[in-house]
Amino acid sequence: MAEEIPVVGLREPCPCGSGRRYKACHGKARAKESMARVGRPFEGLGSECDWVAFREIVPAATAPLTLKDPVDRNVVLTTVLPLAWPALVRDSGDIYIALQVTTGSGDPSRDAADALLRALEADPGTPIPPVGLPGPGPRLQDLLADAPLAVTVHDSFDYWMADEASADEPGVRESLERANSKVMPTVRLSSVEAAYWVDMGDKVFLRWVMPYDEEKLLNALARLRASDRDTLPGVPSRFVGSFRADGLLVPVWELTDRTDAGPCEEAAATFAATLDAALAETAPLTSEERRARAGLQNRQITLR
Repeated sequence: MAEEIPVVGLREPCPCGSGRRYKACHGKARAKESMARVGRPFEGLGSECDWVAFREIVPAATAPLTLKDPVDRNVVLTTVLPLAWPALVRDSGDIYIALQVTTGSGDPSRDAADALLRALEADPGTPIPPVGLPGPGPRLQDLLADAPLAVTVHDSFDYWMADEASADEPGVRESLERANSKVMPTVRLSSVEAAYWVDMGDKVFLRWVMPYDEEKLLNALARLRASDRDTLPGVPSRFVGSFRADGLLVPVWELTDRTDAGPCEEAAATFAATLDAALAETAPLTSEERRARAGLQNRQITLR
């Protein structure tokens, strides 16, 4: 079997002994692998939209996970961990898996599954650090039971400090202070799936991860925009566009009067029914609706 070449810094000499820098030698294959992206990495998981939200838009949140092969310990999904660790085994043996990490391949599901498998083998009180890109292996869809996420949004990352061992790791307290300073007040609506109210300081937004086919969703949003029905009913709001994250569209509304999350519950539920009706329409778009659709696409951005 070919010798495993360890991962080093891109500018360091390649460990294979070629005399070339890692990025020009074995790092090339690693870089190519990291660019092979999976279009919808969380497709097939219960609450796919919330998985996307955890990775892309929610500051601090947790949700318990259930493995297909049960273990006698708790496994918890979180947005981020100290020092961008992909996983942490607490003193109790409970495992935390993070999605907002600084390294990884083009398949965050495989990356998270690799961190989970390493955590299952680690001792209590052990952080699971980033490593090189994982080789072939199971994805989250292979390891987790098909169950929806029960999401808890936190107003800080103080839950990191549940264990003395992790709290004493070098840099953890500084990481906590930095993370807490950047937490934006966030609320997950209960009337609809994967819609998150967020106060970003100068403005307040509702960001809503939706599971629909992108073309159909854009057509539906264009129909609503052309007929002035793209705001949240009963809430002063402005539809500002959408962004694409992990293969799904995330429409965004600015709440122009800084409305709290409470009144958004009924507004979101009402809009969801209106959107469902627009999604069911099959007639070709009118010229006005086509112009609205073009405007939506021109303002669209892609995250990752």
